[in-house]
Amino acid sequence: MKILVTGGAGFIGSAVCRLLVKNPETTVINVDKLTYAGNLQSLRAIENAPNYKHYCTDICDEDGILTILRDENINSVMHLAAESHVDRSINGPAAFIETNVVGTFRMLSASLTYWRGLTDAKKEEFRFHHVSTDEVFGDLPFDTSMFTETTAYAPSSPYSASKAASDHFVRAWHKTYGLPVVLSNCSNNYGPFHFPEKLIPLIIINALHERPLPIYGDGGNVRDWLFVEDHAKALEVVLKQGRSGESYNIGGYEEKTNLSVVETICKILDEKRPRSNGQKYAELITYIADRPGHDRRYAIDASKIKSELGWLPKESFNSGIDKTITWYLDNTWWWQPLYEKSNENNRLSQAK
Repeated sequence: MKILVTGGAGFIGSAVCRLLVKNPETTVINVDKLTYAGNLQSLRAIENAPNYKHYCTDICDEDGILTILRDENINSVMHLAAESHVDRSINGPAAFIETNVVGTFRMLSASLTYWRGLTDAKKEEFRFHHVSTDEVFGDLPFDTSMFTETTAYAPSSPYSASKAASDHFVRAWHKTYGLPVVLSNCSNNYGPFHFPEKLIPLIIINALHERPLPIYGDGGNVRDWLFVEDHAKALEVVLKQGRSGESYNIGGYEEKTNLSVVETICKILDEKRPRSNGQKYAELITYIADRPGHDRRYAIDASKIKSELGWLPKESFNSGIDKTITWYLDNTWWWQPLYEKSNENNRLSQAK
């Protein structure tokens, strides 16, 4: 099986590539143009594997994507490439429209052209798996309600609006042209190789550098947390076993307030890497002005993927966050250059 993975040098994409390459009968073709969040160091463990290859190609390059599909004789596409940081989408939405909407359109167009040229047997085998987010559903009140696959879309940010649009395009290509597609919408991921500007790695790295630990508002916003390696396994299951035209919600059943996440990280770091001054890391917590349109609560009902495909997350939040913190403590080689580059960019920005 030859699988094209877009965004394979990103956080979730690299976890997918590392997982798929373990199967010697699967060849992984990683298409990633290596923007700020794409990091080939996340794939160092598999870069020389005989069943792995990387193309530095933009997903908006429809002809380039079509050439790769044909040259590599691809069986399925896992489309993960996306701009994904909400704060960045508020400050610069154009990049999100270009990558998430136009890029998905170009991927669909190239895939449709390629699919139409396949034999009937290959057409039946082909899947275009579009990986999306629970943020397309908007937010939930502080109660027991959960997002299901039939929840109406109500995106709040430019990021989630761009992902919602791309979801609609994928469904339209299935209904209008017959392209075999599956979709998945996941909750907040965390784990190794997570880009340092996201909440969990940001808190870990800031704490290790004795810097403030920023929390929006009062920290009461709730997210469902999913360990990235559990998500990667779920994506493989959806690709291989999911029914064409269907969508599957993927969640961790681990709802936490942002404040409780930060406090948990602080407690674990107090044990694993105590501060030199003897104080607790929680004393570094700093509350900052809430961001515009900040969703209150996300919660995923993942009963469909459990009942139809037999998937359940293996990691609890407690076990997953412990593994994540240990990884960041043991792998400064990966995140330190990103941290230093971020500091340099901030310094240059302030100097202008």
